[in-house]
Parts: sequence; structure tokens; C-alpha cells
Amino acid sequence: MAKWMARLDGLLAAYQRRDPAARSKLEIFLLYPGVHAVLWHHIAHWLYQHKRFFLARWVSQHARKKTGIEIHPGATIGHRLVIDHGMGIVIGETAEIGDDCLIYHGVTLGGTGKDQGKRHPTIGNNVLISCGAKVLGPFKVGNNARIAANAVVLSEVPEDATAVGIPAQIVRIAGRTTHYADEVDQTSVHNPTLEKVKALSDRLDFVEKLLDEEYLKGETQKEMKD
Repeated sequence: MAKWMARLDGLLAAYQRRDPAARSKLEIFLLYPGVHAVLWHHIAHWLYQHKRFFLARWVSQHARKKTGIEIHPGATIGHRLVIDHGMGIVIGETAEIGDDCLIYHGVTLGGTGKDQGKRHPTIGNNVLISCGAKVLGPFKVGNNARIAANAVVLSEVPEDATAVGIPAQIVRIAGRTTHYADEVDQTSVHNPTLEKVKALSDRLDFVEKLLDEEYLKGETQKEMKD
């Protein structure tokens, strides 16, 4: 019991650190659907591990109706998972989530088909998954990674990196250790696709300028001959 209470206290403290609207642990415990979803999942997961599959699924569906968050009872969740708002979150059966992660509403940790076995992502520690992001497939998202809002991630994300876009592309963060889940920063990301488009546009402008200069040079030489 003491171990369970200590784990609950750590969860509530994590909400206080990351949610400026959180006023007290009592308020978080009584009113935050993310906390309720995680607590219901502990029960469902215990039943699932003891092969009480029907009861496990019943508990998870009850939690879904109450919170708007669907976590399959087979999913594995680490310590201090903070679910902000939470409505529309779906976490699949073989998904694994590490410690100190932060997940926003509309996130899906899903599979890509009807494959058996491991088919959902493994999320490392201290990972931020922003609102509306979809992480689909049996790959790993490394520690301290950040997935931008509405990104669709279909392949592995390295540690200390961001995933941006549809489909998501990886931007490595060099030279420093990141703690995105603690920073709660969903917007300060670079889009590599936009950067490539800008580079192509700049190059096109440069080529057009050279052609204009060559054309004017040719016209000038023609006039001098005439």
C-alpha cells in the first residue's frame, strides 16, 4: 500500500510541475481525467496479466467512457505519465510507455495493420507527444524525444530528436541534452520539409538572377556590334 501511495504521489507531483493550471494534488486527483485513466489502467492491466481478459477489457472500456481516453489493458505504462486534457487518446495493446512522459489530447499509439505480436510503438523516457500526433508501428521513440503536433510518425525516432510533419521527418538535436516533457514546448520546432523548399526557392532565385544577367550581357554585346 505504501508503494502504491508513493507512486500516486509522484504522479500527482508530475502534474503539478507540468500543468500551470493545477492548484493542488487533491484537485488533480479528483478532477483530472488523465489521472483517472492511468489508475483504471493499473487495474485493467493487472487483470490482463492474470488472464482475466474480459474483465480487463470491461474496465478499460468503462474508463474510456468516463475519461475519453482509451488504453488497452495490455499496454505497459511507466511511472509519472502525464496526460494533458486527454480526450481522444488511443493507446494500443502492445504499446510501451517509459517514465516521465507527457502526452496531449488526440494522440494515437497504434499499429499499421493486422499483424500479430508486437505491433505498437515503444516510447522511451521523458518523451513529449504533442496534440494530434500519430505514432504507428512497432518501433522505438528514443529518450527525450519530441513529436510535434499532428505529426504522423512511421519509423524510429532517435534519442534527443524531434519528429515533424506528415510523414514525420527527424531533426537531431546536437550538442545538448533535451528535456522536452519538462519544458512542455510544442511549438519551437523546425520543419525540415519547409527548410528544403526554402533552399530550393533560394537556389531558383539565384539561377534566375544569373540568367537575367547573361541575357542583359548578351543584349549589350549585340547592341555594341550593331
